[in-house]
Amino acid sequence: MKIIKDAIAGTLESSDLQVKVSPQDNLEIVIHSNVMHQFGEKIADVVKETLNKLQVAEGLIIIEDKGALDCAIRARVETAVLRGAEVTELNWSLLK
Repeated sequence: MKIIKDAIAGTLESSDLQVKVSPQDNLEIVIHSNVMHQFGEKIADVVKETLNKLQVAEGLIIIEDKGALDCAIRARVETAVLRGAEVTELNWSLLK
């Protein structure tokens, strides 16, 4: 999946996160989190896994985490990517 425009999903509320995606020639993931020292590696793993499932190989992904659970991270990344790729229909088997 190719990110073709800037998109955002999520909020900056406690226990949530905001994901911003932008077109870029390479894949770059930037993570800012209140709990980076404890869970930074796990957050990065969930983001990378989600991007792999969506077959995203290029783009700038900026994560502003406020202590979100893994399920919220996956949902926000998926939503931001789908918005950025202007996807209106999705083969849900990609996300399993």
